[in-house]
Amino acid sequence: MGPGRHGDGAGLYLVVDPSGARRWIVRVTVKGQKNRKGAPLRTDFGLGGADIVTLNQARERALEYRRMAKTGLNPRFNAQREIPTFEEISRQVHIDRMPTWKNAKHGQQWMNTLRDYAFPKIGRMPIDSIGQPEVLMCLSPIWTDKHETAKRLAQRIKTVLDVAKSKGFRSGENPVTAVRDARVLPSVKAKPQHHDAMPWRDVPAFYAELDGRSAMAAKALQFTILTAARTSEVLDMTWPEIDVEARLWTVPAARMKGGKAHRVPLTDEMLAILEPLKAMASTYVFEGQKRHQPLSNMSMLMLLRRMGRKDVTVHGFRSSFRDWAAEEAGASRELAEAVLAHQVGSDVERAYARSDLLERRRQLMVRWCTFVVSIDKNS
Repeated sequence: MGPGRHGDGAGLYLVVDPSGARRWIVRVTVKGQKNRKGAPLRTDFGLGGADIVTLNQARERALEYRRMAKTGLNPRFNAQREIPTFEEISRQVHIDRMPTWKNAKHGQQWMNTLRDYAFPKIGRMPIDSIGQPEVLMCLSPIWTDKHETAKRLAQRIKTVLDVAKSKGFRSGENPVTAVRDARVLPSVKAKPQHHDAMPWRDVPAFYAELDGRSAMAAKALQFTILTAARTSEVLDMTWPEIDVEARLWTVPAARMKGGKAHRVPLTDEMLAILEPLKAMASTYVFEGQKRHQPLSNMSMLMLLRRMGRKDVTVHGFRSSFRDWAAEEAGASRELAEAVLAHQVGSDVERAYARSDLLERRRQLMVRWCTFVVSIDKNS
């Protein structure tokens, strides 16, 4: 059903927005009341979103509105509506936004935060009864100890309440905004989180040890070290992203943290890892235990632990590369950050810096790979 107003009869309409959102409205004429021009007062009333209010419910409410209007009562001031709960609206918002999630995991995290910290306290409350005290009831217990989680929770509660308002179930200021503006919650100084990194001078020896392992997690970790890529970028890599002839790996925008496609130059060492894996004919380059499924995102970290390296993380190898690039290779900040797919500079600077420095990055990655594999594992 395309955008527009679609009649069901007796003044009931289904309105479909260009965005695809659907809602019910009923048009009634209030007996004995006039508009500003002196004509009969004909008014449209929202009955709720079609994702929440069924056709039969909409018909029942439309009938109620028409009966009130026929007796001279304005439904705006006399109607009683069934108000959905906070959890009901939250789950519908989650479903509506599924196509926009960067990946399924992100969408599930969005819902899990509400499930763990909001639903137990306000999940069953009518959406129109949630104010600042209820918001604080969710945020206060974790505001200091789990500050990042609390900030995400606040944003997600705000989104749910905003959607409820757009559907006509709430009015007035969003209480999350009010809590923020009033600075009711204490200031929490964010502690920078650093991923434990291996000193860059130690990387070749570790890589030589890693090269003696045949597990898929070892191959994935080797490739991650050589490319200085993020864990998810490597594990979710598929064969169509690889252009052997152009010696290029293109990570789609949808899989990049910055939401922008990233080209990674492939060196001889990287291609040597990829070539034998083609024989598996898997959807994913680094296949996990299940056919056509990627390795677990914990696989490389667990490999490090089995190798007795509890002092470093997978993500930390990006820092190892960054330090090497600055201290040993003398690479510019702009070039090193481009390898890591970091956005640097102001919006204006980035607008003018249209090049991704591919060829310069290719030269730098050749030097990095040569350094990493410089120790013979058999020596």
